[in-house]
Amino acid sequence: QVQLVESGGGLVQAGGSLRLSCAASGRSFTGYVMGWFRQAPGKEREFVASINWSGGFTYYADSVKGRFTGSRDNAKNTVYLQMNSLKPEDTAVYYCAAKDPRIARTYDYWGQGTQVTVSS
Repeated sequence: QVQLVESGGGLVQAGGSLRLSCAASGRSFTGYVMGWFRQAPGKEREFVASINWSGGFTYYADSVKGRFTGSRDNAKNTVYLQMNSLKPEDTAVYYCAAKDPRIARTYDYWGQGTQVTVSS
């Protein structure tokens, strides 16, 4: 059974930092691209960041570029999202997801999400 479990969310003041983790289990994720998405109340889910298997290529939404950094530890099957200079508009439920780019364009596996709340 494939599982993606996010952790690290919480309440932080504007300008603060959080680091989210996503632990993957249940299958091999060799070659998988890992993504981070978020959904704020009343809004659609939006892409935040993605990181390829080697960790050498990351891609970010313009809204978080320069503030968020994705990384991964394949030995631990874990991906991270370091979030700095947080803003109230970053408040959302954050999800990690996984896809095999060799066979799919969409993300096949999703975590349950972790709440991030940024107070002004």
